[in-house]
Amino acid sequence: MEPGRRQAVTGWRRTLAYGVHVFTALGAALGLLSLQAVIVGDLAQAFGWLAVALLVDALDGPLARRLEVRELARRYDGAQLDLVVDFITYVFVPAAMLLRADVMAQPWGLLCGVVVALTSALYFADTGMKTDDWWFRGFPAVWNIVLFYIVAFAPPAWLAVAVVLVATALMFAPVVFVHPVRVRRWRWLTLSILVLWAGAALWTVWREMHPDQLAKGVLLVAVAYFVLLGLGRAWERRRRIRA
Repeated sequence: MEPGRRQAVTGWRRTLAYGVHVFTALGAALGLLSLQAVIVGDLAQAFGWLAVALLVDALDGPLARRLEVRELARRYDGAQLDLVVDFITYVFVPAAMLLRADVMAQPWGLLCGVVVALTSALYFADTGMKTDDWWFRGFPAVWNIVLFYIVAFAPPAWLAVAVVLVATALMFAPVVFVHPVRVRRWRWLTLSILVLWAGAALWTVWREMHPDQLAKGVLLVAVAYFVLLGLGRAWERRRRIRA
C-alpha cells in the first residue's frame, strides 16, 4: 500500500476509534433523558431510555475491541468512560426514581436512594469487581434492573425496602453474578434467557410498566436463573476446594 493511502486508512480507522468513545458517551445523554422522564413522572419512558442505554453498553465493548480503540484512540480511557456512563444509567437515575412517592414511600425512598448512591460509588471503585473468568464479585449494582422490577411488580413498601437493602449487602458479600456476555460457561443458554428477558421487559415498558401474567412469569424465571447460576458456581468451587 502506498504511504499516502496507508496514512489515509490509518486516519479513517482512528476517526472510527474515537467515534466509539462518542458512542459510549452517548449513554450519559440517554441517562439525562431518562432522568428528565423520571422528573415528569413518565417511568415507562424513563425505562425506555435506559433500555437504549443498555443496548449502547452492550455494543460499545465489541466495537472497541474490533476497531482497536485502545491502540488508536488513546486520549480517552474507554474503561473509565464506560464506568462513568454506567454509574449514571445503572445507579444515579434509578436512585432518583426512589425519590418518587409512587415508587417507594417516603422517607424510605430517600434513605434507600442515599444508600444506593453511596455504596454503589464504592462498588464501582472496587479493583476486584470481576473475577479472572469475568464473573462479578458481589451484586453488580445493576439498580436499573432492580428498580425495573420494583416498578413493574409494585411490591409492598416493606418488601421493596428489603430488596434494596439485601441487594446492597450482596454488593460486598462473597457471592458472584454472571456477566451474561463475557462468561463462557453456559453462554448460549444465558444469552437465550437474556433475550427472553429483554422481550418481556420491552413488552412491559410498552404496556406502561404494567406487565401481563406471561411477562411476569418470564421476568421471574429469568431473575431466578441468574441468581441460581451464581449460587451454583459458588457451590461448585467450594466442593472443589473441599475435594
